[in-house]
Amino acid sequence: MSKATQQRQMSSGHGFVAALDQSGGSTPKALGLYGIEPGAYSNNAQMFDLIHAMRARIAQSPAFTGDRVIGAILFEMTMEREIGGKPAATYLWEDRHIVPFLKVDQGLADGADGVRLMKPMPDLHGQLLRANDAGIFGTKMRSVIEAASPTGIAANVAQQFEIGQQILEHHLTPILEPEVAISIPGKDRAENILLAELTKQLDDLPGTQQVMLKLTLPEKPNLYKPLVDHPRVMRVVALSGGYSRDEANARLTKNTGVIASFSRALTEGLSVGQSDAEFDAMLSETIDSIYAASIAG
Repeated sequence: MSKATQQRQMSSGHGFVAALDQSGGSTPKALGLYGIEPGAYSNNAQMFDLIHAMRARIAQSPAFTGDRVIGAILFEMTMEREIGGKPAATYLWEDRHIVPFLKVDQGLADGADGVRLMKPMPDLHGQLLRANDAGIFGTKMRSVIEAASPTGIAANVAQQFEIGQQILEHHLTPILEPEVAISIPGKDRAENILLAELTKQLDDLPGTQQVMLKLTLPEKPNLYKPLVDHPRVMRVVALSGGYSRDEANARLTKNTGVIASFSRALTEGLSVGQSDAEFDAMLSETIDSIYAASIAG
């Protein structure tokens, strides 16, 4: 594996980042949309076996290659398992030429001051060591903004960068994800505050360090263009955030230089009951549409 090659791909490659990192809280919903109801499994181990089978099916589809999917975010259990007879991250890079990332957050704390910060990560150091051993290029961690609160958003962004610095010290590239919930009142005001706080933190990054940003598609097109152009930003990717795939793609095309990092919108329309031919055709159509929206700007 060449980190320099992977860095070039993430900095300037044409395509998008697949988010295959549903965790314990979001897995039942993801499986339900895939056609597997809670009655099909009786414990977490069986649930995670089923979601891994879904992810492996996606990863091994002929449609899922680095020609259009330049990176993929994995859940830790996925990183620790095999796809196609190889460790998952190794398979993604060697067989698909897709750069692997690892979700490292442990979920959200209770809301306060209009935001939900990340829960403590007591094993972050160990996680990052395992990630390096597994050939992971970078990480992703999510917090949420639920109101246009200047102090709350400042705290949210500060936490992202504080932990991001620890990740950079382990020679991994962090994807910082301060998600703005799409349904909140004053979403546009929250996004303006977020832009200011992100810019402030980026300006303070030392040396030539770079991070990636994963952001909700904004109300004002190209609001985040200054972040796309910032020398401390390797790439800005967008989450679908509950928008339908069509809506997310339409919004994405209006934001120059931003590429997709969709989760639910990527798996929309896929079903456990589909034949391999049906599954691959649906996934290829989806990937085509997300790719087209990602390179439109």
